[in-house]
Amino acid sequence: MHVSVVRPRELGDTELTAWRKMQADQPHLANPFLSAGYSIAVDHVIDGARVAVLTEGADIVGFFPFEKHGRATAGAIGGWLSLGQGLVHASGLELDARWLLRSCGLAAWEFGTLVGDQPWFAPYATKRLDSAVMDLRGGFEGFTGRLKAKGSKVVKQTRYKERKLGRDVGEVTFAFDVRDDTSLALVRAWKSDQYRAMGRADRFAKPWVAELVERLHHTHGEHFAGSLSMLYADGRPVAGHFGLRSDRTLVTWFPVYDPQFAKYSPGLALHLHMAEQAAALGVQDIDMGPSVGWRYKQELQTRSHEVAEGVVRRPTAAGAAHWLRREPVARTRDLILNNKTLYGLADRTMRRYGRWRARSGEQN
Repeated sequence: MHVSVVRPRELGDTELTAWRKMQADQPHLANPFLSAGYSIAVDHVIDGARVAVLTEGADIVGFFPFEKHGRATAGAIGGWLSLGQGLVHASGLELDARWLLRSCGLAAWEFGTLVGDQPWFAPYATKRLDSAVMDLRGGFEGFTGRLKAKGSKVVKQTRYKERKLGRDVGEVTFAFDVRDDTSLALVRAWKSDQYRAMGRADRFAKPWVAELVERLHHTHGEHFAGSLSMLYADGRPVAGHFGLRSDRTLVTWFPVYDPQFAKYSPGLALHLHMAEQAAALGVQDIDMGPSVGWRYKQELQTRSHEVAEGVVRRPTAAGAAHWLRREPVARTRDLILNNKTLYGLADRTMRRYGRWRARSGEQN
């Protein structure tokens, strides 16, 4: 097997066709973050985007997108923004993860949301999480039927609140594919406010993240597209979401709502409208990402699949140096996340910090 490393934008029609076919042939690779379109978009906003092209003779058998963090270390392409990571490959591919890294000139590769059926990387997983899925097979009626079968009243309750929103504010309307930049800017502003209120770092404060989202918003290919949806009351935006979709899967990325309308649960209403429209377009799954700590995901999910975090390291000096830099931090983080008391304390502390920061900003 031969491996050549190129920038994603250097891929030609032959490679892109092969990439799409691999995703189409294997449903577990349908995640749009594994699409060539995502890697190419990232390549336009950062310098470290790379993809390894794996060939056997004249046949292309795999694509391994990654992002270089230094001379010999890397992570998933797009880093912590990516909600689907791994190797896009032909069926039956056999290889060794450390051999792949060596062929790419890497000593370590970190992953955060590794999709399933990646046996090369599975032994290196240190944490596994359930990713919540709204299963749209059988259409929207099939989805709501599965919710009812598990005893959920979320559809009934959300529809009630939506009707109340209509009575109190004005007619409720929904748009699945919104193209204007003003709506995207509003969703970004809401999301930035939400990050700050939670005491989290504002992702959009990084210029490359804002540029990437804007670029993806204007990407509307047949097999890969940015997806901006908006919910309105009397023509006023009350909730929005920007994510990515492929032929089969829509991944929720930046869902948010105007907190002034929180009592109406506009975020849940938005998700139900998204599911109904996505199902009508033939989308079979809405992947909401890891559900731990997110009640709305647990309420809407009808099944889940496993994703994994971890790191592959080769037994080299660079691999050892990577371990020394990352392992103590990773162990502390896992200790907090796996202990409900510590996690609750950390979350409350960050939220108090967010409120303090908001008040300080108002006073200044």
